[in-house]
Amino acid sequence: MGDVYKLVTPLTENDIRKLNVGDIVYLYGVVYTARDAAHKRIVEYINRGEKLPFNLSNGVIYHCGPVVVKEDNSWRVVAAGPTTSMRMELYEHEIIKRLGVRMIIGKGGMGSKTVDACKKHGAVYTIFTGGAAVLAAQAIKRVIDVYWLDLGIPEAVWVFEVENFGPLTIAIDAHGRNAIDDVLRSAAEKRKSFVQLSTQHFYNIEHRELI
Repeated sequence: MGDVYKLVTPLTENDIRKLNVGDIVYLYGVVYTARDAAHKRIVEYINRGEKLPFNLSNGVIYHCGPVVVKEDNSWRVVAAGPTTSMRMELYEHEIIKRLGVRMIIGKGGMGSKTVDACKKHGAVYTIFTGGAAVLAAQAIKRVIDVYWLDLGIPEAVWVFEVENFGPLTIAIDAHGRNAIDDVLRSAAEKRKSFVQLSTQHFYNIEHRELI
């Protein structure tokens, strides 16, 4: 179990560099949702040199396709669970590098390009509890704005004001550590050890039988 932090957006590089894999964060402030289509469009804007309609500098991107309903002239968030982050691996490193995003929230882990970008530019990837979409929605105090509704409600960029949003577990820190890789490496080592012990065990049995 790591340390527990309460952070307020916009985040600074100092906020991020002090975090380590396994630490827990509760977030206050502004969060932007973005899934596959939004990531693709963001990178297209960057490549064309166009200014985005929202500012992600020192900000937070949440891999989420929220369930929202329109009530009078405002939006209410019903559920806001994380979506699988690896689908954004193609784009995330560019967004971190070129827009100065400090925190990514999602589930399932991300790859080496994101790990490298987090280390070089001072960002972290955090995991929100899977299956807790209603819990996430309860921490969203209001919808500040929404962009690119032409992509559809789940794929649009929603701007949320959040309070005590978490727990968010640091899975990739700004020091190059990746908790998912660590778990897989540990599992592989245990499997190798188990195979070696099993092989030795059966060898000993066969050897005794031959004797």
